[in-house]
Amino acid sequence: MKRFIPVSLLASAALALGINTPNAQISECSTDAMLVFDGSASMDEITFETGPNTRIIEARQAIGRAMPDIAPYRRVGLMIYGPGPNGSCRNLDLRFGPIANSAGPVTEAIETLRPDGLTPLTQAVHQAAETLDYRNRAGVVVLITDGNETCGGRPCELAQTLNTTARDLTVHVIGFRAVVDFFAWNNPEQDALNTTTVARCLADETGGLFVTTETVEELVAALQQTLGCPLTG
Repeated sequence: MKRFIPVSLLASAALALGINTPNAQISECSTDAMLVFDGSASMDEITFETGPNTRIIEARQAIGRAMPDIAPYRRVGLMIYGPGPNGSCRNLDLRFGPIANSAGPVTEAIETLRPDGLTPLTQAVHQAAETLDYRNRAGVVVLITDGNETCGGRPCELAQTLNTTARDLTVHVIGFRAVVDFFAWNNPEQDALNTTTVARCLADETGGLFVTTETVEELVAALQQTLGCPLTG
């Protein structure tokens, strides 16, 4: 028997995760979703923020743990940005649109991903929304990123456009050990007063969740929070 998590419990979980959008909405699982995954080169760097493991290693672990609990109840598609043959800012890889039982395909795609390139996250979210036919159908986009837009895109401008033209689109943003670069010339919406990724605008404008995660467990919880809603029992 399937039952759904009450919204009040989801709100409590959001607070526990450090989610800072009180108006965030959790969509029904009948709504198709697109997972937009950061495959840029920084996902494979070992830095002070990452510790002994790179981000991609732990992101693979989180995807592998979260997707089997999500895929039976929601159709999920996958967009990857970063690696590819088209130049650092032009690699948008739509692996597939929303499909049933996507745990295997999503997990396999992330397992075989070799991070490279920059971060055209604005273009990636826009294309994911187009894949969902956002002007005519309800949809959910979940963006996983380790930092900011680095290809000149304007996520806040896109968020306003989506908010005014979409039928019912919610964008959730999960920062995974996200690092803000205040001096990036190709991140035009960043300012000194904003200490989080500018991608947060996408969540704030569309009623989504903005979640900061540092560990595998936190990333698993954030994925379950934004993509999953039913429990079995």
